[in-house]
Amino acid sequence: MSDNKQPEQNQDLSGAPSPEELEAAQAANEADELGAAQAELAVLQAKNSELADNFLRAKAEAENARRRADDEIAKARKFAVESFAESLLPVTDSLEAGLLQPDATAAQIREGTEATLKQLKSALERNKVIEINPVAGTRFDPHQHQAISMVPAEQEANTVVGVLQKGYLIADRVLRPALVTVAAPK
Repeated sequence: MSDNKQPEQNQDLSGAPSPEELEAAQAANEADELGAAQAELAVLQAKNSELADNFLRAKAEAENARRRADDEIAKARKFAVESFAESLLPVTDSLEAGLLQPDATAAQIREGTEATLKQLKSALERNKVIEINPVAGTRFDPHQHQAISMVPAEQEANTVVGVLQKGYLIADRVLRPALVTVAAPK
């Protein structure tokens, strides 16, 4: 026998890992990556579930808020005139009381009518119904006045000469324009 030993065929003398060791290392690395990907997937699925739940809650909350707002609008429309009607009830009471006086004199009827008119004007003002009653010489405003005719007058042209019927505003919106006569140009 000789002292020369032959290297085994499976052993690499350069110190590099064998193909089996490389394959095992690669399989272990892939297993680690697969485990990490599965863990990340589980975290993302939990987050997705949480976000879906939050979305459904927010959607339900928005729907409830919309429904409540619709109910409030419906109630506001239904009862919008309630305050106005309440303020007119004393006027009705006064008119009825006046009609129950069979022996009232003309002076008493006039006094009662004036008091009732005062109540009515007060009720209108409380509900933001404001009278449009321009004085003579006021500049004609087509947004608040409706000219019925133009008349010759000793005042500046396009100014109000007289009011035939008062107009009314409700909350800065013209309910009815005042019917006026306007000074014609000279």
